[in-house]
Amino acid sequence: MSRILFWLALVFLVIFAVRAKIREAQKRHQQQFRQPPPAAPAQPSGYRPRSAANDAEVMLQCAHCGVFYPASETVRANGRDYCSAAHAALPSA
Repeated sequence: MSRILFWLALVFLVIFAVRAKIREAQKRHQQQFRQPPPAAPAQPSGYRPRSAANDAEVMLQCAHCGVFYPASETVRANGRDYCSAAHAALPSA
């Protein structure tokens, strides 16, 4: 009978310890996300954010591999657009 009581007590203590650790971890997790975000830097007067449409660049497709890349990085050869000088130097298929 004393063996059964010993094992029941041991199981109870293990369960109690595990639950306490879980609660502690949850509290730490909640405190981590409760902190206020850092303050945004002051913006100069007359500041207007640029729209994404103004920042967009035309994308071209490489005549050799088909990869799309910004038009500012194009390599032109034989009237075709390539993504790199290496692809422009390859023979046309």
